[in-house]
Amino acid sequence: MSTCPHLWESRDVAPVSLGCAECVALGDTWVHLRVCLTCGNVGCCDQSVNKHASAHFAATGHPVARSIQPGESWRWCYADEVLDDPDELEMEGADLG
Repeated sequence: MSTCPHLWESRDVAPVSLGCAECVALGDTWVHLRVCLTCGNVGCCDQSVNKHASAHFAATGHPVARSIQPGESWRWCYADEVLDDPDELEMEGADLG
């Protein structure tokens, strides 16, 4: 587990929408979605044209977001640029022999 205090302190928060509301308002689409673990805001990823999840961090200072893509559970700390991926840790601890 990372020593990033933001990741340690973050808790799951229910998404406030099913998609990136800012992209919907602009008539745009997104590649992947992220949920802010401070307030539940849903924003599009940095591979998307608008990068609303990163913009949300820049505007609010809310440091941690989680992927809400099916099958993904990783979290990203924007403040410390640290990834926490429990699926990766499971693979590291697995007996693959």
